[in-house]
Amino acid sequence: MAAPKVAVVGAGVIGLSTALCIVESCPSCSVTVLADQFSPHTTSDVAAGMLIPHTCPGTPIHTQKQWFKETFTYLFAISNSAEASEAGIHLISGWQVFKNAPKEELPFWSDVVLGFRPMSKAELQKFPQHRYGQAFMTLKCDCPPYLLWLEKRLKATGVQMYTRKIADLWELQGEYNVVVNCAGIGAHQLVGDEKLFPVRGQVLKVHAPWVKNFIRDGDGLTYIYPGIHRVTLGGTREKESWSLSPNAGTTKDIFDRCCSLEPSLRGAQDITVKVGLRPSRQCVRLQKEVLRQGGVKLLVVHNYGHGAGGFSIHRGTAKEAARLVGECIAALQGFSSRAKL
Repeated sequence: MAAPKVAVVGAGVIGLSTALCIVESCPSCSVTVLADQFSPHTTSDVAAGMLIPHTCPGTPIHTQKQWFKETFTYLFAISNSAEASEAGIHLISGWQVFKNAPKEELPFWSDVVLGFRPMSKAELQKFPQHRYGQAFMTLKCDCPPYLLWLEKRLKATGVQMYTRKIADLWELQGEYNVVVNCAGIGAHQLVGDEKLFPVRGQVLKVHAPWVKNFIRDGDGLTYIYPGIHRVTLGGTREKESWSLSPNAGTTKDIFDRCCSLEPSLRGAQDITVKVGLRPSRQCVRLQKEVLRQGGVKLLVVHNYGHGAGGFSIHRGTAKEAARLVGECIAALQGFSSRAKL
């Protein structure tokens, strides 16, 4: 058969990294990215891009750890290359602090990040309201730079990118052999996934170049994540809220909470407010599906529903999605060679 045509729907961190993994694992494929929004207008552009996993209750821990490890290894190599600045990837040290010691003193990812250890009493003096803490070094992907770097890599390999709103995957039948659904929260409507729900996140991006270390409250609600140019302050987790409008009361609450962890932030300037809808479900949907209408088939690979932890596992899930695309193409090629016989 001719070069298999693959469409990736979605251009956030999941869509772009999945497209890149397909190109790397199946160079003979013709890959196209279709999305109604590209950077800087994606949910991924709102995210802080920190590599600190969020546990998905419906996914086995060993699978989550594998995805995280593959992502960390991939980004660590970029952070050690000449591409690091353009890709917006850097190592960052900091603290995760708790008002009470957590049940799990060693999270499943503690041996993947660098130098994970309990905080000393002297360090904890910085956080008088907290009684326990963990110190470690991890990676951060700044967006838009990381998404633009992925787009550049894709264009260099001949991947086409088009702004196009897809209302139904069946629109792509006949144009493409395999369709990869990386639509994030858009999958709620696109494929009618009732198990997918938004968790609204509001964050502030501020200018505070003296803040060098990340600080994360163990409840995951309050966090300070310094990037190369801006510091992300968060946040909120509002289940089932579809509102993309910033809330002024929430902005003040986030700022006050972050200042209680890092009082010097009172001097932060140039505050902008961003809102994103995390595509959440019990587990990431990462699977093949054959859609049928009458006698017509459409091969689909789903890769969405990463919730708050998309950046932490994006490369691992992209590799798995690319492997599933490879299986679809092998099945198609087997079918076409049998048809010739």
